[in-house]
Amino acid sequence: MKKHLLLLLLTLAIVSCNNKEETTDGATWLGGEIVNPKNDYVYITRNNKVFDTVKLDGNNYFSYQFENPEKGIYFFNHNEYQAVYIEPGDSILLRVNTIEFDESLSFSGQGGSKNNLLMSFFLLNEQEAPLLARYNQLPPIAFEAKLDSLKNEWESVYESFLEKNNTSKTFRKVAKSNIDYIYNMRKELYTSAHANNSSFNKENFPKDFYDYRENINFGDELLRTYYPYYRFLNFYLDNVAHNKKDGEGTFNRFSFAHNYAKINAIDSIITNDSLKNDLLKYNVRRYLLNAKNAEEEQRIVALFDELSTNESHKKRIGKLAEATMQLTSDNKIPDLPLVTTDNTVVDLLSTINKKSVIYFWSMKSVQHYKSIHIKVAELKSKYPEYDYIGINTDTHYKKWLNIVKRLGYNLNNEYQFDNIEVAEKKLVLTSVHKALIVDKDGVIIEGNTNLLSPEIEQQLLGYINK
Repeated sequence: MKKHLLLLLLTLAIVSCNNKEETTDGATWLGGEIVNPKNDYVYITRNNKVFDTVKLDGNNYFSYQFENPEKGIYFFNHNEYQAVYIEPGDSILLRVNTIEFDESLSFSGQGGSKNNLLMSFFLLNEQEAPLLARYNQLPPIAFEAKLDSLKNEWESVYESFLEKNNTSKTFRKVAKSNIDYIYNMRKELYTSAHANNSSFNKENFPKDFYDYRENINFGDELLRTYYPYYRFLNFYLDNVAHNKKDGEGTFNRFSFAHNYAKINAIDSIITNDSLKNDLLKYNVRRYLLNAKNAEEEQRIVALFDELSTNESHKKRIGKLAEATMQLTSDNKIPDLPLVTTDNTVVDLLSTINKKSVIYFWSMKSVQHYKSIHIKVAELKSKYPEYDYIGINTDTHYKKWLNIVKRLGYNLNNEYQFDNIEVAEKKLVLTSVHKALIVDKDGVIIEGNTNLLSPEIEQQLLGYINK
């Protein structure tokens, strides 16, 4: 870790400005180069709204001038997105390779050094994830000591940067939020990880372990879309919900009881209306994507409609709920048109002749589609009572067919959606990891499972005689 810190400090020293001051005169610009672009434009967003759309030129460069921008956090989006801190007078040049988006993103120009610092914090958080997985197994006192050590290293990076750069109070608040809220978030995650562990009771925790909770701003307008703050609030609210809910002792982020309590906690705790609406939408959406009971979904949506003041969010959640409730048990699966390996079109229901497992894959994820087909072969040998129907979610027929033939997949059980946009909406395909189990008539038995999950064999075994 010391070598890692030294390298990071050296990098920051190189990219930092030599003079102590950064002026705020003149126009404000954001531009740069997209290596291996996915399309011919970039989005610039702020506070979850598209600020502008900028076309790439023939050399994959873009340039955008801001009109009287406020100091704060914007987002640059090209297939993936990342935060950009902008102040009036900045002329920020970025470069990113879409093959390794976060790892390759770098900034230069006036305002570039500040963004390189924020990007370094973002990558540090990602790189320290394996350490945290180990530290989470420690008792509270030892865990806090490890966490304090990591926090001290982050603060050393931050203080070193301030020595070389004259920065605004607004930027210092944004930069410091990375240290404080990520540190606090890790404590909240540690708490929820041990919520079901009876040996980790309150007496085992240092008395000041949660002192930071007394100083949380629950309506920070500057930080409300910034990931350290937003993610911290989400995990903190999980623990609040777990302590408040009744009727269920275990900690389960996806349960009805947990989400009902969390939605009420968001309403009572969060003081910024826009932040409250965003948190409500995010959590209700996540719940619906994992829910399996239509009646409970209706209760969650009714509560959301009562508490949210964003009409656009209500419409989106309403449409999503209509689709997810159609995928709960005892509903017939949507009869979508599929393209066969013979390049003919058939209806999904016509492919179902007995209990079937329907799974999805994309050519965009080689590791996933190879892993999922290996798993299907294993399940088929163990549970021949089911058919296994693979549906590709891409739009290029010849490339898909070439993979199916080259890898020796069963041509009779491989299909491609005829209209992927319609299929995504009706089947709520937000991930290729999703799978469904249906009976011989296409009636849904299990509307949201994952063939690579540990529970899949127990599910298949349990449904054989149903």
